[in-house]
Amino acid sequence: MNNIKAMKVIHSNLQKNHKTLSEYESKQILAAYDIPITREILIRKQEQLEKAVAKIGFPIVMKGCSADIAHKTEKGLIHVDIRTISEAKKAFRHLMAEMTGFDGGVLLQEMIKGRRELVMGLTRDPQFGPCVMFGLGGIFTEILRDVTFRRAPLDNRDAQDMMQDIKGHKILDAVRGMQAADKKLLARMLINLGQIGLDFDEVQEIDLNPVLLDGARPVVVDALIVLA
Repeated sequence: MNNIKAMKVIHSNLQKNHKTLSEYESKQILAAYDIPITREILIRKQEQLEKAVAKIGFPIVMKGCSADIAHKTEKGLIHVDIRTISEAKKAFRHLMAEMTGFDGGVLLQEMIKGRRELVMGLTRDPQFGPCVMFGLGGIFTEILRDVTFRRAPLDNRDAQDMMQDIKGHKILDAVRGMQAADKKLLARMLINLGQIGLDFDEVQEIDLNPVLLDGARPVVVDALIVLA
């Protein structure tokens, strides 16, 4: 883990009085703690587009990315399943136009096709301190509220228990031709999320939704970190 890199990202945003990090910056912190994220590149000019696409490879997802914009879906700032350069250029122009007045760019990322969505996160409770959350993700987060919490620091047994606590825990098993989730990796992700909260008092909240299962491997597709 490289918490020096994470420290630089957090302190840079605090100096700018940013209370939320952009998705790209949030994921830089996750990556510094060995939490798997989508392969992605942030660009600000259309001239950078073709080179970025060549590195990621089609199909791609393109998103408006700014610390000032938390809810991208509601604002129409996500384009999925882009398969040609012409589609990518059209999406880039639309996203940049929609983000007029905001400081940011366009995030190009690989398209993860997993059908199973999880949610992970961290919240700082006034009494208990940093607490890690795990549950069913995507639209099911708000509908079913099938989540569980543990106080950081977590050990491997805590993380494994969290996976069994949710009502939908069988989604992690081999089902309908899909591989069983890599529970060892999921456990490390939960443990490391707690460690971020312990290392940085400035981190008030972490929201990873969805975390998709790409086969057995969990990958963070979207992320938001809120600073105190």
